[in-house]
Amino acid sequence: MADSRKRRKIVLLALAGVAGASVGALAVYFMAAGDGNLALDPNCAPAVTVVKRMAPLARGEVAAFRVADPPEKLENLAFKGPDAANLTLAAFTGKTVLVNLWATWCVPCRIEMPALDRLQAARGGDRFQVVAVNVDLKNSERARAFLDETGVKNLAFYSDPTNSSLAKMKQRGLAFGLPTTLLFDGKGCRLGVLTGPAAWDSPDSNALLDAAISDQ
Repeated sequence: MADSRKRRKIVLLALAGVAGASVGALAVYFMAAGDGNLALDPNCAPAVTVVKRMAPLARGEVAAFRVADPPEKLENLAFKGPDAANLTLAAFTGKTVLVNLWATWCVPCRIEMPALDRLQAARGGDRFQVVAVNVDLKNSERARAFLDETGVKNLAFYSDPTNSSLAKMKQRGLAFGLPTTLLFDGKGCRLGVLTGPAAWDSPDSNALLDAAISDQ
């Protein structure tokens, strides 16, 4: 009887291990979605070196940052500027750009926004910019109030009232919810993505950004 119980326990543990491995593999699949199956755009070839330099720095507060494999051109990512004019990422050519997709109903966005504001205050300029894009559907007044409530003073108001930017990122396997933050080089090549909130003004974040901006 004891041997029977022991064998049953071993079988259950083995099944649990298989189930755990399956879940782990599924998680890895989703984390890797959108990467590794793209042809490298020649314009993004220099970004390969940048990504390799950044990879070991995805740790601590930005451990969830996934470097692009390979970097891809996304300069046509579209949204509206502070004056409601249509823009694409191409408008920021020459700058390393941190694009953050957020919404007023997103609780983690509310927690994260002050750090993005501090990052823009500390590093925003000719070489780097935080572009926080609100994706609320046609509710700019609430979104602007959200920025006031969270004490934002340095971030310009960018919006995508059609929510197409988030939808496109989901289709590419680069976003699963909000907030989603993407880092681009000065040519509009994606260097990486982080899904979920992060302390973007932390030393870990700054080390990661140093590696990205150094070639600009």
